[in-house]
Amino acid sequence: VGREGQEKIKSSKVLIIGVGGLGSPVAMYLAAAGVGTIGLVDDDVIEATNLQRQVLYSNDDAGRYKAERAAERLRAQNPGIHVNVYRMRADTENIRELIRDYDFIIDGVDNFPAKFLINDACVKEGKPFCHGGVVQFHGQVMTYVPGQGPCYRCVFEEIPPAGAVEDAAELGVMGAMVGIIGTIQALEAMKYILGAGELLTGSLLTVDGLTMEFRKVGFPRP
Repeated sequence: VGREGQEKIKSSKVLIIGVGGLGSPVAMYLAAAGVGTIGLVDDDVIEATNLQRQVLYSNDDAGRYKAERAAERLRAQNPGIHVNVYRMRADTENIRELIRDYDFIIDGVDNFPAKFLINDACVKEGKPFCHGGVVQFHGQVMTYVPGQGPCYRCVFEEIPPAGAVEDAAELGVMGAMVGIIGTIQALEAMKYILGAGELLTGSLLTVDGLTMEFRKVGFPRP
């Protein structure tokens, strides 16, 4: 990306909401790339049963707060970056303040209410973000940039009623799938920062891990 690209990366700020399965690969690749400021939002603790997909952590980390341990790992990986820790759950009271100072937002959460919360706040604040989701062997990614395509709510409209759709907690997640989807999310963030290539704006990329079929579905601008 050259010197100019490195300067853009160093001066950029990316917020990752959810530092679990998706947030782990996103955080590691952004830190390794030298993203100057990385924010980590998560109030959960590390559990040994989740380590098959939450690759930032080890068995010895069980019981520690994800955001705090993740920050330690990222600083050790790249001492030249700044990591902000928000040991809290994003909600209607704090979400807009959390995202306000960042250039790009990563949706690394695993439930519909939180995904719609991130979407709505980013639309209101005019912030670009990348959605990622995984259930079993299937994943999806889309990127929202203000003025360039539909948002998450434009595509999925409303939060499914409780019990209407089984989520990742009920159906399970193949660890390697969150690695694939999280890595794509990190790539989308890097492309946005650098102004390179085509983002997944106006498109939903779906990945079937069982058949290795990648499909990009386009949506009209609202």
